[in-house]
Amino acid sequence: MVLCGGGPVSDVVVVGLGYVGLPLVVEMAAAGHRVVGLDRDEAVVAGLVAGRSHVDDVADASVAAMLDRFTPTVDPGCIRDAEVVVVCVPTPLSGDGAPDLGAVAAVGRLLGEHLRPGTLVVLESTTYPGTTEDLFQPLIEGGGLRVGRELNLAFSPERVDPGNTRFGIKNTPKVVGGVTAACTQRAAEFYGGFVDTVVPAKGTREAEMAKLLENTYRHINIALVNEMARFSHELGIDLWNVIECARTKPFGFQAFYPGPGVGGHCIPIDPNYLSHTVQARLRYPFRFVELAQEINASMPGYVARRIQDRLNDEGKAVRGSTVLLLGVTYKADIADERESPAVPVAEKLIAMGADVRFHDPYVTDWNAASRGEPLRIIKAEPDLVAAAGKADAVVLLQAHEEYLGGLLDGIPILDTRGVLRGDAVERL
Repeated sequence: MVLCGGGPVSDVVVVGLGYVGLPLVVEMAAAGHRVVGLDRDEAVVAGLVAGRSHVDDVADASVAAMLDRFTPTVDPGCIRDAEVVVVCVPTPLSGDGAPDLGAVAAVGRLLGEHLRPGTLVVLESTTYPGTTEDLFQPLIEGGGLRVGRELNLAFSPERVDPGNTRFGIKNTPKVVGGVTAACTQRAAEFYGGFVDTVVPAKGTREAEMAKLLENTYRHINIALVNEMARFSHELGIDLWNVIECARTKPFGFQAFYPGPGVGGHCIPIDPNYLSHTVQARLRYPFRFVELAQEINASMPGYVARRIQDRLNDEGKAVRGSTVLLLGVTYKADIADERESPAVPVAEKLIAMGADVRFHDPYVTDWNAASRGEPLRIIKAEPDLVAAAGKADAVVLLQAHEEYLGGLLDGIPILDTRGVLRGDAVERL
């Protein structure tokens, strides 16, 4: 195989080395693939070249150990020597809440310039049904190669769960759906080399929709218990005990739990892709999703009001009170802050006049402002117990392991995750 512009030879190029792409690289390299990781962030690439990981679930040692089979680069010329290209770029929402597929489109155009005949291309970025064939396929065919003849194209939704120590890339079943049956077969054979179970879908649209169904299911059920938490509190019912009782039923029930809002890339964003598709193509609303969005988006405001109620009970006003937020990441025991509900909680409290402070074992400097707003950088409190002792109100927003070991015993806390015990604890 000819070197691309003096660059590395590979049989796989992974485009996008974030929380999806880098764990994929680890499994591919372990299975014997020669992998080039393509990313536009020069700092990320430089760190990986030096053996440093920027992803919670991938240790520095894992990166260093695979550098004999893994080459990070910012040079798109590497695509010319790939037998397989896997695309794992971000698909956020735009300012008006619509899907932002700018990164997917940019990679599609790039591939159109560099792909060689015989390449398998797989899109893993979460998106709405029809994206692979209607948007991505014409772009990668821009260089004259045609899917189903010179190229194979498939969609395989990422199922990465940051911080999950039980399920990872290898033992999480992989759904694949190709533009043609031959595309599906080739993609299934590729993933079957390093994933235990591969699940063929009928086509790309079914594979795209499967991802959205998974997260919309969670979004709606979380909204259900969030709304139940609000009226259960008013009725004097312990919803946490209700859920524990209900989950003893061995069939027909899966437990979901209330919280201060939803975070991460998947649940706050993916259902919007489905809702947008239904509205744009069929001209009517996806009412379940829109209602769930309304309920879940209201939870930070509800948490702020519960804090206000606690302070009122103590004869204190929110204005001028010190409120300590514990855990500002979107998930326990990881450093990922994407779409964390801690931000809107802080914004609500600051608007009410509170002096907001935070502690998080994974975050030292926190921007407590939404995207598009001026930065509001707050430095973490260094001493958990001292900060909690000085605060007028303490709120557990994330169930980091550090908070569960008894350090907070006896400190009055509003627990939005239902993980603390004791007379001083008030649950959401």
